[in-house]
Amino acid sequence: MRILGLESSCDDTAAAVLDDGAVRSSVVSSQADLHEDYGGVVPELASRNHQRYIVPVVEAALEEAEVSPSALDAVAVTYGPGLPGSLLVGLSFGKAFARGLDVPLLGVNHLEGHLYSADVEGPPVPRPYLCLVVSGGHTELVHVTENREHRVLGRTRDDAAGEAFDKTAQLFGLGYPGGPAIDRHAQAGDPAFHDFPRTRLDDYDFSFSGLKTSVLYYLRDRPDDERNRLLADHRADLCASVQAAVVDALVDATRRAAAETGAAHVAVVGGVAANSALRRQMKEAGTHDGFEVHVPPLAYCTDNAAMIANVGRMHLDTGRDSPPTLDVAPNLQL
Repeated sequence: MRILGLESSCDDTAAAVLDDGAVRSSVVSSQADLHEDYGGVVPELASRNHQRYIVPVVEAALEEAEVSPSALDAVAVTYGPGLPGSLLVGLSFGKAFARGLDVPLLGVNHLEGHLYSADVEGPPVPRPYLCLVVSGGHTELVHVTENREHRVLGRTRDDAAGEAFDKTAQLFGLGYPGGPAIDRHAQAGDPAFHDFPRTRLDDYDFSFSGLKTSVLYYLRDRPDDERNRLLADHRADLCASVQAAVVDALVDATRRAAAETGAAHVAVVGGVAANSALRRQMKEAGTHDGFEVHVPPLAYCTDNAAMIANVGRMHLDTGRDSPPTLDVAPNLQL
């Protein structure tokens, strides 16, 4: 069963081919350099560049997989959540491609793609399991059952974890995307340099807007020369302190949810799952608390089409396909 996966929910144009569940190719065209000057993704620019690159990216994925379009059995494509214009490019292409080949169209929830991204290579995460989804746009704790039913235990009430990294990185003069830059600088810093706030809510929800505001005031309330010296001499320490605040909040909520649900397995997925401190501290928590931690390979943490094709395969196995009238759903939830 050969499935072409397409992903264009934000600023990465991605295509992948799965053959009986094995990844034959996974191609991602990033727009990070394009949006760097703006400090974040510009939706109009993102959708225009998806239009420019989706055909060559699909051609590259098919060529790498050594699969002709006529050999495909289905097309899986993200239809939400995400930026409306970006989603529309991928879904429109996927619809036309599936229609031209007369194969099923499989609409996939981008978040569901992340939920099962740890299954893309290697054995599936044993069900049931607890999944922490952490990315630039989403932070959620989800309980996944044996029947692939999803119960959201908590989600962010404001900024997502990745968004908090991006915004604080801007304040530190590190540019966009901020998550990798924070992680890189933090490795040489002292996480105890400054005690930024950790918001702990009564349930399993998250909140990172207070952290962003705290960093803003911490820098703003200093004279220019003092602030410049601070950033010059202690940028790594500040990055480590911010990273510690974000990771502590994520790990704390996950540990509490794992204890309540009795989860023996915890998956950490999404772009922020590439953060080295989060991976390390979550595994330490698992060792201490008695749950096994599953994290996708780095290539499947960030947005990719292999995870979309993987969920598409699950839909196809259960006879679920999508009508040609399928529309984008920018605010789609699990």
